[in-house]
Amino acid sequence: MIPTMILFGLVMGRWWRAALVSAAIVWPMLLIVTGVPEPGSWLSTLLLGGLLAVANAAVGVAVHQALLGLVRLIRQVDLERRRKVHP
Repeated sequence: MIPTMILFGLVMGRWWRAALVSAAIVWPMLLIVTGVPEPGSWLSTLLLGGLLAVANAAVGVAVHQALLGLVRLIRQVDLERRRKVHP
């Protein structure tokens, strides 16, 4: 289940706010639909599930943002190198 939320964060990492909010909402709903929490412990299970979903999605978002930053840095360096070669 953890890789699912990390993958979700990787895919939705460009829109990180929406990814984290939807992880906090969708994952607990998925837990309810699949019948994971016992009827007496719904609140604690859903809160903990939502927090863990956000944490796992945040890992994916962080990787996405880091890769995005790396691509931007490489483009910037390449652009500056081209300007020096062809003024």
